[in-house]
Order: sequence, then C-alpha cells, then structure tokens
Amino acid sequence: MIKKVPHTLAIIFSLILFCALLTWFVPSGKFDHQNIEVNGVERSVVVNNSYHRVENSPQTWQVFGSVLEGFEKQSLIIAFILIIGGAFQILGSSRAVDSGIFSFLNFTKGLEKYSFFRKTGVNNIVIILTMIMFSLFGSIFGMSEETLAFVVIIVPLAISMGYDSITGFLMVYAAAHIGFTGATLNPFTIGIAQGLSGLQLFSGIGYRIFCWALLTIFIIGVTLFWAARVKKNPALSPMYSADKYWREREKEAVSENRSLAKKATISTWAVFLVVSLILVLFSILYPVTTFTLGTGSYTFVCIPVATLVFIILGFISIRGSAQLFIMNMLAFTIIFLVIGVLGYQWYLKEISALFLAMGISSGAAYGLNTNGIVSEFISGAKDMLTAALVVGMAGGIITILEDGMILDTMLNSLAQTMENAGKSATVAIMYLIQTGINIFIPSGSAKAALTMPIMAPFSDVIGLSRQVTVMAYQFGDGITNMITPTSAVLIGALGIAKIPYEVWFKWFWKILVTLIVIGFLLLIPTIFIELQGF
Repeated sequence: MIKKVPHTLAIIFSLILFCALLTWFVPSGKFDHQNIEVNGVERSVVVNNSYHRVENSPQTWQVFGSVLEGFEKQSLIIAFILIIGGAFQILGSSRAVDSGIFSFLNFTKGLEKYSFFRKTGVNNIVIILTMIMFSLFGSIFGMSEETLAFVVIIVPLAISMGYDSITGFLMVYAAAHIGFTGATLNPFTIGIAQGLSGLQLFSGIGYRIFCWALLTIFIIGVTLFWAARVKKNPALSPMYSADKYWREREKEAVSENRSLAKKATISTWAVFLVVSLILVLFSILYPVTTFTLGTGSYTFVCIPVATLVFIILGFISIRGSAQLFIMNMLAFTIIFLVIGVLGYQWYLKEISALFLAMGISSGAAYGLNTNGIVSEFISGAKDMLTAALVVGMAGGIITILEDGMILDTMLNSLAQTMENAGKSATVAIMYLIQTGINIFIPSGSAKAALTMPIMAPFSDVIGLSRQVTVMAYQFGDGITNMITPTSAVLIGALGIAKIPYEVWFKWFWKILVTLIVIGFLLLIPTIFIELQGF
C-alpha cells in the first residue's frame, strides 16, 4: 500500500512545530545591530563579536500565532500572487495566450524544413534561448519575484511542446535562480555583500561570468535531458496525472478553434486609444531612462521609443484580431517590466500594478463588461489561494525562530566551528553555513546584512580574501533558493505551476546536491587566485 504524501500545508506546519521544539533546547541569544550606509542605502547590520545570551523564550501556543505573523510578513508576496492569478485569468479568458502559443508552435514547426533546425531540434533551441534569457535576468538584476508572472506563461508553453510542468518550471524559475546563484551584477546580493565587505563594487566579475556560464550550461543540460525523456515517455513525469489541468486547458483551446480569431470591436479600439494616450503621457513625464549595470550608468529614451513601437504594432495587430492586439499588450507589459525594474527599481507594488492594468485592459479589449472582468479576476485569485496560504504559513517558520531568539545562536555556533579549521575547510564551512542559513532566511540582502559583517573580518584573520567570503555567500544564497520551503517566491511559483512542493523536492534534491558540489569546486580556485577589480 502506497502512503499518501502529506499536503504541503501539513509539511510546513510540521516544520513550524519542529522549530518551536528547538526553542526549548537551543539557548537564546542575539547579536547587536547598527545602521550603516551601503551603496547609498542605510542597512541594519550585525556588530562583530557582539553575540550575547538573552533570556530563553520557548515557543508553545505561539505556533498558531506565528501563522498570522507569517501572513503579515509575506503580505506583499501573497497579494502579488492573488493579483497575478486574477490578471492572467482575465487575459486567459480571451484565449490570446493560447492563440499565441499555437501560432508560435506552428512557426517553429515551419522551421524544421531547414536542416540546422531539424538536426538541432527547434524545441531544444526554444528551451536553450528561454533559459539563457531568464538566467541573464537573474544574474544581472536579480530576477526572483518577477518569475511569478512568467511561470503562468512558460508552463503552458512547455505542455504544448509535449513536455511537463516541471520542464516549464525549470525553464523559468530554475533558470532565473541559477543566474541569481552565478550573479555578476546583481545589486541585491553581490552589490550589498561586497559593499559590506569593503570591496570594490562588482569586482571579480570575470570569474563570476565563468561561474554563471558553467552553472547555466549545467541547468540547461539537466532540462534538455529531462525534456527528452518526458517527450519520449510522458508517464515518466511525476506530474503526468496532475498536468491533466494544463492538457485539458490546451484541448479546450483547440476545440474552440483558435484560428477563428475574434475581430476587434469598438471596445478594442477604445483600449488601444486609452493605453496609447497613457504611454504618451509617461513618455513626456519620463523622456529618458537611466539604467545602472554594475558601476556603469547608461541613459536612453526608452519609454518614448517603446511607446512609439507599441502604437505602430498595436495598430497593425488590432487590424488582425482582438487576440493579436492583446498579445501585443502582453509583450509590451514584459518590456515595460524590464524597463521599470532596471531603470526605476520597481518592486512588487509597481509590478503588480502593471500586470493588473494589463489584465483589466485585456478583458476590456476582448469585450468583457465590468462584471465579467471582476468575475474572471475572482476566479483566477481563487486558483492561487492555496499557493497564497502556503506562502503565508511558510513565513511562520521564520517568525518562530526569531521570536524564540535562537537564529543568532545557531549562526554564532556555526561561526565558532571555523576558528581552528584550515583555509579549504573554512571555505567549506562558510559555504555550508550560508547554504544552511538560506533555508531560514531566503532573502539575499537580509542574509548579507546578517552574515557578511561576521564573515568578512574573520576571513582576514585566517588569511583568506574577502572575495572568497562573498563567493561563499553568493553560492550559498542562490542554490538553495530552488528548494527551501521558507522561500515565498518558490512556494508561490510552484503553486502557480500547480506542482506540489513535495513532488518538486523529491524530483530536484539530487540535482540540488550536485549543484552544491559544483559550487564548492568553483570556490576552491578563489583560495589561490586573486579576483581582480575592473
């Protein structure tokens, strides 16, 4: 008899109980903190050698209250997930994405008449280019939360190509976080860690580019291998039964005969006019955009150019069909997302507003009335409810550790294990500490503020370069982002892809171990070579 795997919510609540149990046996303690300016931003960091014991605070009934606090701490992510679910449900009601995928697949099939594409495999090229793009996004500007908006696009694409939801998840989430691991110009990890360590900002980029390329090649190889197996035998996938949702959605779109596109109506033209006028207004307000990459800044008339191209392509697409115009809006939503994140430091508030506007505009362009748009939004938000609940409960794990005052104790105990170790052993311990801490503190910037003030001075004492310490932090922060249950982004992305956490863990853990080993091997050269600045 096969035992049924507990629900993800049950697993997370069990982790909360386990952490509460630890508060009864692990002594409470804390570090002092101070505010310092790092790259122009004030951050609270740990004062080195300031750890001290405090009164024990064992957790009991607080395990139930921690759930509420978890929801409070993760409220932005939870709201973002619900808004994304609602916005894309409105978009999905127009069948524009399904139509776009259908047209894209027909286009790729047409490429197979050329020998290069036939021998290489068009689908393989699509997978490779998609993963390189998301990996670059993760490496350059730290794409993480933004992947939530793309999971709902890439997973159906993977299903339509004959793969499974795991393949689609690897193409977007894993690729972005491999880029996050091999960060080159990521201001949220490398920028903060090097700033706290007193290093030249983004120095050592040459070796980091090498690490990024190697890690990206590895995850692409894993994805291609898995995709080929699933394509040959779909039943091999642990998501074969669960992916019925995506397959039925695809069949439904086919049965509605997507080739008979809906003609643009008065409401479609009205949306085109309103959106165009809004973009013209933004072009006037923001005529130039300054992008900061590494230590360099680049100014360009981005928004006016994007607006002009949108109006031209919008006019062309709207004469084809309402769906084609909606796909044009989706494409430019992604373009403006990139502009906003790189040029204006957008985060969840701005990104959710962008996609909500896209969803409402899509519904209006397709001819839905107000009640119809609201109904579709509520339906989409309902689909994301389980994911939102899991994200909120996962935040309770951190709450219990913090309220029980044992998180700093665990960090201090781990740091003491490095005192009498050699250089190689110390690097390995640093790496394992950062990897372990990431399970409890998935935020890269928060972990840098907590650990770098301790690790960086310690590396001086034993004769290690501070660059080594930053690299150990970088790899330890990124790799476990792809499996830690306390990561709101991971849990949210899995919920959107409809992949249970336990299924993902069981499928991915061997790959994770391999990545951890690769990360350690990439750290070894940094002990013996000097990572140069610019």
